[in-house]
Amino acid sequence: MATRSPEERKADALAKLTAIKANVWVASASPTGGVHLVPVTLTWNGSQVVLATGPRSRTVANVTADPRVRLALGETRDAVMIDAVLAEAVPAAAAPAVLAEAYAAQAGWDPRTDPGDYVYLVFGPERIQVWREDEDLGGRTVMRSGAWVI
Repeated sequence: MATRSPEERKADALAKLTAIKANVWVASASPTGGVHLVPVTLTWNGSQVVLATGPRSRTVANVTADPRVRLALGETRDAVMIDAVLAEAVPAAAAPAVLAEAYAAQAGWDPRTDPGDYVYLVFGPERIQVWREDEDLGGRTVMRSGAWVI
């Protein structure tokens, strides 16, 4: 495979971020250093990743203590890795309509109508890397310090 241009990599990352019913692996760490990895449905609001999960989940406990996460989308040979920081946690019942409706539209599921209790976790990406194979390792960073480098 040929090396993708930075523009192609960014477009591929955005395609994964905006896909309907897309899932992401969320890695977080507890205050004692215990690592937690879980798949969650994601949405992209144009500049942030939004997840929904139970307010008493280990992920919420971890990001409340340490707001940094690593997110992984795609397959092992076509990956998007995102280092992100929690911007806010919003209970589903108190979420602004624009946040909740955008999440429901992309996720294919509305936490507000589910009988469970949910919270939206809104993450600001700090770094995004995109790569497929060895030839894609160089130049894989498409976002640095929260800004697209392309």
